Amino acid sequence: MTVVLRALVVEDEPQVAIVTRGFVERHPGFQVVAVAPTGEQALDAVETLAPDVVLLDVHLPDISGLTVLRRLRSRGSRVEVVAVTAARDLETVRMARTQGVRHYLVKPFDMQTLHQRLDDVHRAVVQERSLAASTLDQAGIDAVLGSSSAGPRLVRKGVNDRTLQTVEAALAEAGSDASAAEVAERIGMSRVSARRYLERLVELGVARVEPRYGSAGRPEHRYTATGS
Repeated sequence: MTVVLRALVVEDEPQVAIVTRGFVERHPGFQVVAVAPTGEQALDAVETLAPDVVLLDVHLPDISGLTVLRRLRSRGSRVEVVAVTAARDLETVRMARTQGVRHYLVKPFDMQTLHQRLDDVHRAVVQERSLAASTLDQAGIDAVLGSSSAGPRLVRKGVNDRTLQTVEAALAEAGSDASAAEVAERIGMSRVSARRYLERLVELGVARVEPRYGSAGRPEHRYTATGS
């Protein structure tokens, strides 16, 4: 039987909230218990409803999602938080990470992308519950911290750690910004795969991305290694 996790969606845009709630409820491992349009309402909902997972927007009308996150942690809440936001700046990603956010999803996204991230969240929460009553060995500690003997980074489904390191090295060797197509050509992989790995590097805070508009008006995403 699938363990169903209780989810709180924190989103101030009504239409985005409707879509996100619908996406989450189509995942068999999650049930949306509430939608909170403000940070204060999110804090109240966590206290009264005790969700397992919070899908947290960073830009809220009263207080920022990062402030919500800090207050939750100061209250002793260990709820799993997924940052779901358009914010891509390095400082936001780093601040989220320091508050224990292991999952960062950039808007806009489709249902498949969200479900892939929710698969990771579900696996992590259920695994930690199973380990909670036992004395941990090294493998158990690595599972809780999202690490492995290869390094401290949590690599999600469909992302190979060695390939991630190769993409990271190629981006650093570029010397300046590079597109997914340029990185793909440098290491001999598809542009789609290169972009997936580059976006993961952005999530981890070791790369940043900026759009560059060309003559056709459609932006090209340019990635730069941060040196972190």
